[in-house]
Amino acid sequence: MTEQHAAHPTEPPPITRELDLSPLQRKTVKKSVLGAMAGNAIEWFDYGIYGYLAVHLSTQIFGGSEDAILWTLFGFAVSFLIRPIGGAVLGPLGDRIGRQKVLVFTIMMISVATAAIGILPTFEQVGWLAPALLFLLRIVQGFSAGGEYAGAAVYMAEHAPDDRRGFWGSFLEFGTLLGFSLAAILVTALELIVGTDGMAEGWWRLPFLLTLPLGIVALLMRARLHDSETFIEAKERDTRTSAWQTLRDVVVQQPKQLLKIMGITILINTAFYLVLTYMPTFLTTSLDMDATQSGLMLVGVQLVMMAVIIPLGALTDRIGRRPVLLTAAIGFTLFSVPAILLLNTGNVVLQVLGLAIFGLFLVMLLCNISATLPALFPTTVRYAGFALGYNVATSLLGGPAGLINEWLIGETGSTLVPGFYMTVAGIIGLIAIWTFNETAGRSLRGDVVPGEDDVDRIAIGEQLIGKVHDPKHELVDGELRQGGTGRAG
Repeated sequence: MTEQHAAHPTEPPPITRELDLSPLQRKTVKKSVLGAMAGNAIEWFDYGIYGYLAVHLSTQIFGGSEDAILWTLFGFAVSFLIRPIGGAVLGPLGDRIGRQKVLVFTIMMISVATAAIGILPTFEQVGWLAPALLFLLRIVQGFSAGGEYAGAAVYMAEHAPDDRRGFWGSFLEFGTLLGFSLAAILVTALELIVGTDGMAEGWWRLPFLLTLPLGIVALLMRARLHDSETFIEAKERDTRTSAWQTLRDVVVQQPKQLLKIMGITILINTAFYLVLTYMPTFLTTSLDMDATQSGLMLVGVQLVMMAVIIPLGALTDRIGRRPVLLTAAIGFTLFSVPAILLLNTGNVVLQVLGLAIFGLFLVMLLCNISATLPALFPTTVRYAGFALGYNVATSLLGGPAGLINEWLIGETGSTLVPGFYMTVAGIIGLIAIWTFNETAGRSLRGDVVPGEDDVDRIAIGEQLIGKVHDPKHELVDGELRQGGTGRAG
């Protein structure tokens, strides 16, 4: 986006507004968001089909033993163990060579690895070689995913106009839900059409194989994209000479921001993977619900989430990100155990209500994160900081959530475990979100964390959305008091 730079060196970068964009610039925004969304949908389609096919994978790949479902969930968790390494490599690389190049690589690797699961030999054919090959492919997926989501979110955020970043960012999460919903619809439809016997005869392979043509489409879309002016300008000023130096600088210079993104990521991905990935297994194995019924219920919840996520994202542009994020964190803290109790009733209406509670607070997180998390870091270390913090937190408690919950249920005999697990994640997320700057309507340009220059912006007469960051108490009734410096730092 072409903008006029401030004449005074201490004046903050100007805020881009959608109304000021030319038709060509608006077209570029839409093209960039669509390219990021398409690849993101493929990534989460992969995770979705693994979750929905977990019971079949436990039989086909792990031999159907007593511990087969735990081994299958371990296979899901394996990719998360490698994600921090992928983030540590691909994130700094994206800050050095460009976001678009890394995003082309990640979607290619994810698509090929996922499709390869569809041609794996079974446990009956090759024994433990089958799980070993599955784990290897999940490692490839995890390494690639370590740079995929962070890169897509950063790429989208840097292309979107500042006053509509919540609206455009919600499209990325719309793609996430689209990928999961397509996975749920496809697997549920296959279950209905071919039945359990048909799935066992080989139809379980189809969803994995479909990832390849879908990935090719996403790859072609991303190959035509270009990096944003925000990144290009920052790259020209950046004196770092290697990706390793970028990684070192983000750890040394932004430790507080890394802790913040890790805190909210624990909440986001614990909720995400428990509700959208582990829930099919929980409903069928722990609550003895019919697989088709649980699939249809979850599809319904996801479709409603897709319908409201973009309006909710637009709302955060008007009222701020923090109020919506805080509401979601409080909601998970207070209502996770009651929601699980509703699922335990055996009453379909109450079970749908329990899933709806989870879906409501989850969509309040999802509509925010693509606009919020990239704004936790300055431009030159944005990809590295996002990828590192996000993936370390995901690997600790988010991605392995299904495995941990299944094991805890087996050890304790309590089906309330997911509710208490979500409550703890809600508290951690709440603490992190409370420390966030409000970033709605703020610029992502410059060498400071977005929101840190709020006092500077008030000093030049700008009107800001939500809570103003004023750590030195330089403002009185929304105006710079006498003696205030009005400088970010």
